[in-house]
Amino acid sequence: MKLLENKVAIVTGGNSGIGKTTAQLFARHGARVVIAGRTAETGQQVVDDIRAEGGEAIFIKTDVRRYEDCEQLARGAFEHYGQLDVAFNNAGSLENLVPMVDFNLEDWDRVIFTNLFGTFYSLKAQIPYMIKSGGGAIVNMASILAQIGFPGFTASAAAKGGVLSLTKVAAIENSRFGVRVNAIGPALIDTSMISHLDLGSGEDLNPMGRIGTTTDVAELVLWLSSPAASFVTGSLYPIDGGFLAR
Repeated sequence: MKLLENKVAIVTGGNSGIGKTTAQLFARHGARVVIAGRTAETGQQVVDDIRAEGGEAIFIKTDVRRYEDCEQLARGAFEHYGQLDVAFNNAGSLENLVPMVDFNLEDWDRVIFTNLFGTFYSLKAQIPYMIKSGGGAIVNMASILAQIGFPGFTASAAAKGGVLSLTKVAAIENSRFGVRVNAIGPALIDTSMISHLDLGSGEDLNPMGRIGTTTDVAELVLWLSSPAASFVTGSLYPIDGGFLAR
């Protein structure tokens, strides 16, 4: 059963990692996928990979730190396919992990503008086109950092807490238009973004004793984006191997 048959889905940060895996899974479930990212070469490669499997996708170069880019992305998806049904606001950035008093202000601006402003800009741009399409589903990339304090993650914690609040407001305001908005809260996921970190092993990580995979995350995003989750909105879904249960 294809959960997104004939849907049009935007994936920001779709060039690699969680975004790439999710875009490919969306396509396998029948969605026409709009890949958004800052690098055309890697974005087009994801498009080519999807098309090679018989799926449909396009790439729109996007820097989510610029509202004009986010509006162009949403408008471009709507104009190209005639509708906008799903969005996974996944684009993100991670800081250098140092104590708050030593935090670099350039890192603060980069992370806040990408993770928080980028999500707000994306929501503001996407929702009107989803309303025109008769409703839709949005999944925002938050983090377990939206719920707990963790040393070194000053900007990410602030940004992801903000993303969770944006998610709730957007869900409440737009439910009457048939637009659902949820957030996911991953812990450590095996991507290039965390490859430089000393993560430990086994139960040091979480009760399940392993790092999450991009497929673990993509499957959750797929469900939240699909009609199977039609009564689900305004919530944060941790995907953390039981980390928050301890």
